[in-house]
Amino acid sequence: MLEFIQLLNQRYQTVLSQPGTEAGKFSYQQRIDQLILAEALIRKGQLIDASPEQALQITIVGPTQAGKSTLVNVLLNSSVAGVSPLAGYTIHPQGFCHHVSLVDCSGLQRYFGRFQQFQQEHIPKERYDCYSLTEKNTDSPYMPAGVLWDTPDFDSIDSATYREGVIRAIALADIIILVVSKEKYADQSVWDIMSALEALHQPTVICLNKLSEGSEALLIQSLKEKWQLARTDAFPEVVPLYYQKQTGLPFWPEAKRTLLKHLASRANPKKHARCEQEFVQKHWQNWLEPVIAEHKALSDWQGFVDEAIRQALDNYQRDYLNHPRHYETFQQAMAELLTLLEIPGLAGILTGARKVLTWPVKQMMKLGRKSLHIADSSHEIVLLNQIAEHFLIQLADRLLDSAGQGKQRLWWKEFSCLLRSQRQGILQDFDKSAKEYHVSFQQDVEKTAQRLYRKLQEQPMVLNSLRATRVTTDAAAIALTLHMGGIGMHDLIVAPAMLTVTSLLAESAIGSYMHKVEAELKLHQFNTVKQALFVECIGKKLLALPEQLSRLTHFNISPEQLKAAELQLTEKRHGLRIL
Repeated sequence: MLEFIQLLNQRYQTVLSQPGTEAGKFSYQQRIDQLILAEALIRKGQLIDASPEQALQITIVGPTQAGKSTLVNVLLNSSVAGVSPLAGYTIHPQGFCHHVSLVDCSGLQRYFGRFQQFQQEHIPKERYDCYSLTEKNTDSPYMPAGVLWDTPDFDSIDSATYREGVIRAIALADIIILVVSKEKYADQSVWDIMSALEALHQPTVICLNKLSEGSEALLIQSLKEKWQLARTDAFPEVVPLYYQKQTGLPFWPEAKRTLLKHLASRANPKKHARCEQEFVQKHWQNWLEPVIAEHKALSDWQGFVDEAIRQALDNYQRDYLNHPRHYETFQQAMAELLTLLEIPGLAGILTGARKVLTWPVKQMMKLGRKSLHIADSSHEIVLLNQIAEHFLIQLADRLLDSAGQGKQRLWWKEFSCLLRSQRQGILQDFDKSAKEYHVSFQQDVEKTAQRLYRKLQEQPMVLNSLRATRVTTDAAAIALTLHMGGIGMHDLIVAPAMLTVTSLLAESAIGSYMHKVEAELKLHQFNTVKQALFVECIGKKLLALPEQLSRLTHFNISPEQLKAAELQLTEKRHGLRIL
């Protein structure tokens, strides 16, 4: 699941970075933040699984110049956190160990993933993918044993560049301390982030900083109203912080001395799996909205291709298989049959050939000779190419229609351009495959001729009457000419001698058998064309085209990848169930 969340996040960021995505920028950025938080929650779950006795983590968050770093120094009873009157001074998560050692926090490097750990004084200002962890020796009356995290602000113009560090520090927290000043507490950014964190169920404290005497009651009531609009859980305890002129620091009230230690007793790592579940469940469908839209477009495209194949096969059946003048395949079988008959005038030639060649060799030679001309002279090949061209024109029209409507207009538009660029290559491959099919199918034609010949041998009178007619000899000569490439299939079909032979057989004792063999040949030919040309050749190429769409502008996460991710959700060891 971690890999899928990372993949989805990466695709969101890539798509968002492309021109033309301004309309969905806010929505996509919000989802990216949620995915980063989800990844961090999963990593925290792995951290808890690997070492259930992890040190307590307390994270201070807040808007610009709320006094976060100053509060860190107050709570730690030291000056370890750098402070500045300038906004955006802190740009990395900075952890300070209180009554725990760095060894106790060794699992944090795995939690932070690609973020690199530095000592506080060596953390590079030009990089944002890093954090610091410092072990301090001073004692604090307010802090339980654990790690206190100072974080960058989440509302400045530059916060987008270091937002990921803030989110990772928040997800790590067993306790959240929200620091707001009387100037900043009503900012929408504050309540957006607090609303997003509700599913994590972290014990929370609100520190109302930079107060003047007597103002806290009104501000706390306003805070409560804001909280109730943003969240459904109970309003947390508020710690009012007053500025001290002597120290230049706010004063932590004596009445709240044990507050954080009390909250620490409420922190329960065993509940993390449920929090992780609730968060993923809350956002899963929203995250997948563009992916599912692409899957819907893929499904529609497959429907377009399937419908176009059905219409193409209907046209093939109507204009070739069932056409009285154009269907040439069975006439080929008749021509093969005539070359097998011992007909006066031709018997010597045929018998001599049989003495020289074995049956398999004759088959290969006949196919070899015919492959030079029979496909090029076939009406079937011409018709199939015409059907394929119409097939692609029909699909191109469907793509243009889809590009003008719906949420996936860009997807359909780019796909239409992709099909147009590859149209000629697809048609050339189809023509090649059609000719290969046509030549290969001659084996089935010859098998049909063998069946008719064996049936004729069971009817000596019919066989002898055919051999006795001059028209049969003429037809056989035409058949041999076809084998040598002297005439095309159309000439064979309309030749009077061939028409007469076909009529004689149809009216003979094997007439019904001949019609049955012809019907079976047609059905086999239909199925072969369907599978070899329209499913395997052109169909597979068209269905694979979406894989060539740019990964810069589309998510290109396959239904199989999504299904595998959802399967991981249902099989998660600690019982995560969202589907």
